[in-house]
Amino acid sequence: MSILPLKSLLAFKERADLNLCQEFICFNPARLPTPAQWVTVERIRVKEAFTRVWWMSPTTKPKADNRHVLTKYSKSMKRLLEKGTYNSGRRPSQHRIGQKSFLTHHKGAIPPNVLVPPLQEMLVEVLPISNTRSDDPYQIYCRKHGIDPHPARMPMRLVEFFIEFLTDPGDLVLDPFAGSNTTGFAAESLGRHWLSIESQEQYVNASRARFQAADSNVQGK
Repeated sequence: MSILPLKSLLAFKERADLNLCQEFICFNPARLPTPAQWVTVERIRVKEAFTRVWWMSPTTKPKADNRHVLTKYSKSMKRLLEKGTYNSGRRPSQHRIGQKSFLTHHKGAIPPNVLVPPLQEMLVEVLPISNTRSDDPYQIYCRKHGIDPHPARMPMRLVEFFIEFLTDPGDLVLDPFAGSNTTGFAAESLGRHWLSIESQEQYVNASRARFQAADSNVQGK
């Protein structure tokens, strides 16, 4: 298993004097069975189905607010709030839970660093973030104009989560490695200003499709 991602994390952290705030897991259930040599050829590993996302900051107390990304309460939490009682006291973890600790309605639950699904409940609370759509405006534009789409596009839902979590409307969002400019489009859709940098002109040109499609939808309404 390659440890290059871990070396990259340490290099960014040390050379830029950054603080590691939290690690997130982006789960992709549609990810191909890789690394192929070990998974499909020699059959000695299972497939890699998630990507680590590291949130770093130059300060020890970065701007963030988890109230902006609350998820729906589980059925058990809804029942608890309706009932108004639960078993308080010491837990196996040695945490002591008060009689009213969980009775305040916060209009949602604080999400874990493996994101909660918005549409259905699962036994394991993860947000399946796949990146396999072939009918979005960006893909259609690339096919129509004979452009090779960016090979490592960021899932829109992932970008939206961090923009909502770490910024407020009107803030500036910077992406120094823009690619297909998912970040810029998500930022504009959420009422933020954005600045994106990309060295490949073909990717810059193709990224315009995101905004053209959005403009057409607005005009159609």
